[in-house]
Amino acid sequence: MFDRLWQTVVEESERAREVVGRYAHRTPVGLSSTLSRIAGGKVILKYENLQKTGSFKVRGALYKVSQLRGKVSGVVAASAGNHAQGVAYASSVFGMKSVIVMPETASISKIEATRSYGAEVVLHGRVYDEALEKALEIARERGYEFIPAFDDVSVIAGQGTICWELLEQAEADMVVVPVGGGGLIAGVAGVMKRLRPDVKVIGVEPEAAPKMLLSLRAGKPVSVEPKPSVADGLITKRPGELTFTIASHLVDEIVTVDEEELSQAIYFLLERKKALTEGAGAAGVAALLAGKLRTEGKRVVIILSGGNIDLTLLHKILMRGLSKVGRIVRLSGYVPDYPGQLKRVLEIVASKRANVLDILHDRVDVSIPPWHAKVVLLLEVPSLSVAEEIVEQLAREGYSFSLERGSRP
Repeated sequence: MFDRLWQTVVEESERAREVVGRYAHRTPVGLSSTLSRIAGGKVILKYENLQKTGSFKVRGALYKVSQLRGKVSGVVAASAGNHAQGVAYASSVFGMKSVIVMPETASISKIEATRSYGAEVVLHGRVYDEALEKALEIARERGYEFIPAFDDVSVIAGQGTICWELLEQAEADMVVVPVGGGGLIAGVAGVMKRLRPDVKVIGVEPEAAPKMLLSLRAGKPVSVEPKPSVADGLITKRPGELTFTIASHLVDEIVTVDEEELSQAIYFLLERKKALTEGAGAAGVAALLAGKLRTEGKRVVIILSGGNIDLTLLHKILMRGLSKVGRIVRLSGYVPDYPGQLKRVLEIVASKRANVLDILHDRVDVSIPPWHAKVVLLLEVPSLSVAEEIVEQLAREGYSFSLERGSRP
């Protein structure tokens, strides 16, 4: 069974190249000198975050929908994000109606993006599984075709077109792939192991949902109870039957990353590479930065699978990242409660080129010394040493402040 499945995926993926190449981007690759230095090898990033709809998902959607032209009047999908936009875009390309069922908890930005591609969006349920049930119901009622997010040969083959591009763009000893339901890694591994069997294919999952890792250990697909994650695009309860079969034969290793490692990777890519990625897209870099990949002397390709991050989440990650490196700090202390004291504190802050982001001035807390006010400042500073200089200058002028990192007033 596996050999036939593998052969079909490779053959279909080669055919999918024409469709995907016509309606999606051939995304660029680029060498990262910083990551190469960290890895002790050569690290190349594949910028799939620059793909149409912001994610690799459009590849599988395009190929799957292209095969349905003239056979069905419309398609249905269930998704809270990237698959929704991929199917909506693919349907618009081929002039087909599409219905996308999204959980009521889906972000407004993703709902509006899906509608912008011409899809009818139905909000149903609180979680993906409830949206899926509704999508299957709509497909039956309208006679539309349901488009799976990952467990489908055509979808897997479409995702595998990334590998054909990689083989023309870069030499690799290792390819690092984010793992959700397994469609991307199944497509990449299927093509890569047929054409370059010596190349290692490494998957990366969030610790919040290590379904492929646990399934491979169990020797069969198993379900997990996912936890909330920055990498929401990788959160599924279990891998697909087809994707598990391919991964169990062709994937060399699965590693996991935690939420802090994912957040650091998003911050790193934005600051150092000017690349905006979602949590799923940053998973491979997270694994590298955390030292979980054996990269010494290797040529490593990391797929940045998507860039559709919620801006509210991005703000939190950036603030956390700035706090971690000492660019955002908190000073707290007490000042005599009479005119001019707070003004003098702020003059000292300004003299050091620090920027006040937030301020708390509290007179009523019973723990505050008499005739004083508590002042808490959230500051943006050029470096942690500057914050330390501010504390020292305040102390010289009689103000006792302490320095903290990473939290708001």
